Amino acid sequence: MAQIRHIGISNFRCIENLDWFPAAGINCLIGSGDTGKSSILDAIDYCLGARRTVQFTDADFHGLEVTTPIAVAITIGDLSDALKSMDTYGPFVRSFDAANGAIDDEPESGKETVLTVQLTVGSDLDPVWTLISDRAKAQGLSRNLTWGDRTRLSPTRIGALAEHNLAWRRGSVLNRLTDEKADTSAALASAARDARKAFGDLADAQLGETLKLVSATASELGISAGDKLKAMLDAHSASFSGGTVALHGENGVPLRALGVGSTRLLVAGLQRKAAKESSVLLVDELEHGLEPHRIIRLLGSIGAKETPPPIQAFVTTHSPVALRELRGDQLWVVRKLAGSHKLELVGLSDAIQGTIRAHPEAFLSRSVLVCEGASEVGLIRGLDLHFTAQGCTSINAAGVALVDAGGVSKIYGRANVLRNLGFRTASLRDDDVQPNAIEEGLFSVNGCSVFKWAPGQALEHAIFNGVSDPAVHRLLERAVELHGEELIGEHIMAASNNTLTLALCRGPVTPQTRQILATAAKWKKNAWFKTVTWMEDAARDIIGPDYLTANPAFQNVVYGLFQWCHNA
Repeated sequence: MAQIRHIGISNFRCIENLDWFPAAGINCLIGSGDTGKSSILDAIDYCLGARRTVQFTDADFHGLEVTTPIAVAITIGDLSDALKSMDTYGPFVRSFDAANGAIDDEPESGKETVLTVQLTVGSDLDPVWTLISDRAKAQGLSRNLTWGDRTRLSPTRIGALAEHNLAWRRGSVLNRLTDEKADTSAALASAARDARKAFGDLADAQLGETLKLVSATASELGISAGDKLKAMLDAHSASFSGGTVALHGENGVPLRALGVGSTRLLVAGLQRKAAKESSVLLVDELEHGLEPHRIIRLLGSIGAKETPPPIQAFVTTHSPVALRELRGDQLWVVRKLAGSHKLELVGLSDAIQGTIRAHPEAFLSRSVLVCEGASEVGLIRGLDLHFTAQGCTSINAAGVALVDAGGVSKIYGRANVLRNLGFRTASLRDDDVQPNAIEEGLFSVNGCSVFKWAPGQALEHAIFNGVSDPAVHRLLERAVELHGEELIGEHIMAASNNTLTLALCRGPVTPQTRQILATAAKWKKNAWFKTVTWMEDAARDIIGPDYLTANPAFQNVVYGLFQWCHNA
């Protein structure tokens, strides 16, 4: 059950240089778009796939630099005895030390025996596959894996469409399930018109074990394919070569007619059962075509919760559901840096795992604004909706995620987790209660921005002291709409020690009125705008339209926040 120990990629698409030691189980690549996640999967597929050639163009070279060859080198461990044979691959056998990631040309006792396959593409666009080692190079030796070994080691790729794996064709997962082979010639020779029926009768005997495995896997994954699957000649096959024999349901309908999600789910489940020689699975955008519960089922089927892992999988995702289901040691953040790519393992600390569970979308963004609470999140969302309606670019388009830390005591627990993983991070907090000074100092000294309201102000005080007089009245009436006059009146009386009423607050706005309304608005029980939705609506409808007439202190904080969001 071969496993990839090391991947080196240079001059391939957006990847100038990548040096990576993946994990043995699931390696889920996450991060913002256009960082090269799919290109990493393509590089693995092109290097190890059982194919005679691959179509390359100048666009596959980093920066169109065709004078520098594309090079993909993959080191494979956990080899079968045949692949470790000194007679066959002796000069190319190497050793791998898992403790320090060292790959040595001389096999050594106590270290794993490995082979390194390299794909190179020069300016002539012709791909060349070779085994590499310094020892073989010094002896002038050159060779590739045998075709049989390449076929056995070839990873299974599940892209947007995976139905080709539901036919017995070269490289398909069905051919890896068992050693059974179907001889189509006898059935096809009998009569073209009756060939499908005739072959169906023969296939039950020839491919019975495989059909039972597929049927059991479909049942385990909740895919409706009927109780008795058949192997029949594909009516849509243009020739009687590879792919002529395909899986059909008991009603004779080809299984490739299943939905995209069901097809991908079934193929992933079959790959696990086919993991003898090749245990490598490649899944791009694993959520494609799958509902949340089936995303969880797919991850379970490839061993997300098992130790030791049954297969090695390389997947990409933009699904928060997938992130919540995986552990931090299965997630790699992909970063495109100057001159190189870096993959950073998220990790397993309680703070990290808690942040993944609570805010998985943050790990899929370019920048993260960690807010003290839900009302801050609602304020930024509502202001963004207003500014976007005025023709500005949304912070969503800038790749900014908003995180509700759940209180000032937790804000830097969340923020520093994301900062430590290399995310561009900022914080937004009240100033009436102070956070841990050491945590905030560590956060800001590392170049992260801290946004807060004027000294001593909570958000409600910043708003009611910052907006214009008409906006104060509109906010008061919005609170009445949400909670009723009686409750709002009680809050105002309590906040003013019975010196101010709702009716008086509907009159001229004074500094005292603003202060009392701010205090009443943040009353612990039934706070006026203390949910994302309530504050979002108020910010979109009232605070945003009033922004240009608000006082400079309030404007400056809001302006700084949105400048940070758009300067990613």
